[in-house]
Amino acid sequence: MFNIINRKTLRLYISTYRSAETALEVWYNELVNAEYTNFNELKRDFPSASLLGDDRMIFNIKGNEFRLVVRVVFTYRVIQIKWFGTHKEYDRINPLTVSNKSLRK
Repeated sequence: MFNIINRKTLRLYISTYRSAETALEVWYNELVNAEYTNFNELKRDFPSASLLGDDRMIFNIKGNEFRLVVRVVFTYRVIQIKWFGTHKEYDRINPLTVSNKSLRK
């Protein structure tokens, strides 16, 4: 099982992108219960996932309408949500440095 940091961040993204709610919840439920030990194992279930560097990955959500950037540390079984948005918004960020700090009020 993975600890996904943090569900509150995911809920904030869902409140902004309502049409992605079901797809994000499915992603969350699959990953929180997963037993992956490396990227290759994860890739079998998420073939469109891409590994960037610094343990960061991109997931295509809702048929690639949205992109989710996370940091996965398999050793510690932790997934940190870094960013979520539309594919068009993704084209304007640097996925290696983006952070969800802009969501915090």
